Parts: sequence; structure tokens; C-alpha cells
Amino acid sequence: MMEENVFNYQKEEEPVELESFQGEKRKLIQPTSLKDPKLEKLKEALVDWINKTLKPEHIVVQTLEEDMYDGLVLHHLLSRLADVHLNVEEMALTSTAQIRKLEIIMEELDKRLGTQDSSQIKWNVKLIHNKDLLATLHLLVAMVRCFQPELDLPPDVKIEVVVVEVSKSGIKSDVQVEILTEGSSDTDSLSNTEREDPIEQLLKLEAHKVNTVKKALVHFVNQHISSLGLQVIDMDKQFADGVILLLLIGQLEGFFIPLFDFNLTPVSDSEMLHNVTLALDLLKDTGFQLSNVDPQDIVSLDTTATFKVLYALFNKHKGK
Repeated sequence: MMEENVFNYQKEEEPVELESFQGEKRKLIQPTSLKDPKLEKLKEALVDWINKTLKPEHIVVQTLEEDMYDGLVLHHLLSRLADVHLNVEEMALTSTAQIRKLEIIMEELDKRLGTQDSSQIKWNVKLIHNKDLLATLHLLVAMVRCFQPELDLPPDVKIEVVVVEVSKSGIKSDVQVEILTEGSSDTDSLSNTEREDPIEQLLKLEAHKVNTVKKALVHFVNQHISSLGLQVIDMDKQFADGVILLLLIGQLEGFFIPLFDFNLTPVSDSEMLHNVTLALDLLKDTGFQLSNVDPQDIVSLDTTATFKVLYALFNKHKGK
């Protein structure tokens, strides 16, 4: 799990545009999960179910992401499936009217679905109106289970989601597996997901979230090498020759590394590789667990490898 403290070093730096997250938790579907064939089959099954149910109403849904947010489809589904006729306007054109309509519909739906316990509900008016696919899927699956339990939905649909929580003190993020439909267990794939390196999980996120972590790590590094007259601006490139990495390790771990042990101004790949190999050996000798990090990866500007090393250092020394 990524530690929320990593973002505490994002101080007095260029502000990150995360205001929309402030004070709440967001669940974001991993981009890789959006391409999961099982998820695609579930979406197709739900669209087909809606269109068959509402065929007498001449309502056709094309995508769950775009056609559910204004309450029209949910209103007609509730009417046909539960014979519930609510006093709401047929076409809500403004955002305010749509939200008001959704509030009435969702209140009735939650009663029918037996989800009065708000802590167990995985959808709400705001999420549905914001075209949140995860919340929309959870709601529609619950409606199928309640009103047409005989309908066979694709089983065992699971997706990875990133739970992001933002507060004034920083950001906490975690990767979880969300179950959309029950089915045959697939413990091997799930356990592999759960064992995946946290940095590799993070790098699957959108670019602006990855950049937020980069800024935090760069700030942490600069705090400890500024006394040497050094500054990191480009994290992706400045660690490739191993010089700053060795000096940073020396500062953090209290090592004195003789200049004849490494190349202070490396010019060739072999000299860079020597520096980085020495740095990783020093870390391993002091008990750092660095999974799947090869010195050549850092020399070759592999972002994941550099992330892993810097995060390991940060995680140990963040409070110092």
C-alpha cells in the first residue's frame, strides 16, 4: 500500500489540482481492468437487459457510462420492474433538475433493494450523476438481483480499483479488488494482484497522479542533498548515472563512500552501471528489500526501477 506520508513532502511546491477530491474517498477503476473481457461482457449483458426491459417504452441504451446519469432510464426501469410510478418530470434537462429527479428515484430504489444501511451502499446520487461507471454497475447488478434474479449475468467479474483519499495533510491511496458479480473463485489471480508491487500498482494510475508522487519524492530527495549543492529536477533522468543516488544513500545511511570507489563524472554506460550496482549493493547490505530491481534498468531510465529505490529510501527515512 502506498503510504499517505509520501505526499506530505508536497509542501511549498507547485500546487497539484486535487481540489475535486478534497475531503472524500474516490474509487477509480484501473485502466487495465476497463479492458477486462469479463467486464465488457457484464456491461453488454446489462445494456441488453435494459433494452429488452424498456423496449415497449422505445428507450434504447447504448452505453452505461453515458445513458444512466439523468434518471430517465432508472425511472422507467423502476416503473416496469416494480410497478412504481413516481411524481417526477419525464425529461430533466438541467443538472439541478436531474439531481432532484435522481434523489427521488434513488430513495425509492434503495428501499426496494433493501439497502437502507448507507454504509453498505456502493452508489449514490452524486456518483450516478457524475457518470461513475463503478457505481452504475453496482446499482444495476443489484437491480437485476432484486427484480430479475433468474437472469444470468456473467459470473466472477472482479476489477481492480484505486481508492484515493485526499485531506489537508496529504493523500492516501490503495489498490483493492472490487467484486461486481459472484462466481467461481480465482484465488491465484487475486493473490497475484494483491502481491503486486505497490509502485507497479501506482504507475498504472493516470499521469497526473503519478506526477504527484514524483514531486513528493523529488522534494524528499532535495531535502537531503541540498547541503551538497545538488538539486534533482528530472527524476526520470538524473539517477541514471548513479552519482546522486550514491550521494543520497551516503547522506541518509551515514555512509562515507570514497571517491575512488565510484565514478563521480561517469561518461560511459559501464561507468554508470558500476555506480548504480554499488548503490544497490549498499542498500541490500543494509537490509533493503528491493524486488525485481536490476542496475541496468536504472541506467536505462526505467521509471519503475527508479521509483522502487527512491520509495524504499523514503519509506525508511521519511520521519528523519
